[in-house]
Amino acid sequence: MRKLLMGFAVATFVVLCPRYEARIGPELPISPHIDPSLVPLPRGEVGVASWYGEKFQGSETASGETFDQEGLTAAHPKLPLGTRIKVTNLRNLRSTILRVNDRGPNVRGRLLDVSLAAAQRLGFEATGAARVRIKVLSYPKGYIAPAVKASELATRCVGSAS
Repeated sequence: MRKLLMGFAVATFVVLCPRYEARIGPELPISPHIDPSLVPLPRGEVGVASWYGEKFQGSETASGETFDQEGLTAAHPKLPLGTRIKVTNLRNLRSTILRVNDRGPNVRGRLLDVSLAAAQRLGFEATGAARVRIKVLSYPKGYIAPAVKASELATRCVGSAS
């Protein structure tokens, strides 16, 4: 008897509950042409950068390139390979533009590894590490940032009315 009453109560509840229809969210525009310069970039990261040089000279990077300590390159744990970043030393405000071509750093608490040439330009080759700010300037061709919402893309399309 108890199961019968419980079944009847559940059936009544289902029948009396208001019905909701699925709502269709903002649609992506028909045109797939999106101006990459309008895709929002992250504000930046702040952390400790270190440099690596002679010990790794000639070894293969994550991108498949040969590491060159005289190149203006960097290793970052998450940014896509080929991303161009502006790195600013927060102590002396010197900055340079680097290309991410490797994964790293492999030291806990570090945000970025840069080549010897980059450390010299930023003025921290003698100390080995410095507090820096990283700002993404551009992603590699064909990359679309995953954090972009469809509603933001719709308002940023080439040829759309603003």
